[in-house]
Amino acid sequence: MKIDPVVLFIIPFFLFVNCSGNGNGNREQAGEIGTTAQESRNQAEEEDFYQFLDKFNRERIFQMERIIFPITVSATDASQITLAPTEGVIEKKDWELLDLSYDSTFVSRDYDKYTQTVEFVKDTAHVALRGVDNGIYADYYFRLIDGKWYLVTLME
Repeated sequence: MKIDPVVLFIIPFFLFVNCSGNGNGNREQAGEIGTTAQESRNQAEEEDFYQFLDKFNRERIFQMERIIFPITVSATDASQITLAPTEGVIEKKDWELLDLSYDSTFVSRDYDKYTQTVEFVKDTAHVALRGVDNGIYADYYFRLIDGKWYLVTLME
């Protein structure tokens, strides 16, 4: 079998052209992988809200570090006929330990029954306490700042 010299020239030429390329394909893929790895690291650096909340409930010093003081408080004034909310602030020196620990039995106990829900919207977590026929009504807003959760405002 005789091989044509043109074929011998064309095959190595195509192999050379195909393999040499400009290298952007591999670099682009590496860049995409690098970006994905960076996003994964950022997500890994973000604090888990439920782990944060557990520590926030247990440790007073940690809680004090994770509240943006002075904290804005919106509360309904029962002495006003319109029950219009009033704005106020709580300074660090006036803060009392907050415990948002919740057990599912709280909704079935004899007194002070309430439910607790947590909703997430972008970088905000909203913890809502709703009483069962008793007037308990409170909202706590936490914000993710630089990968850490902070209590930023509350409404009672």
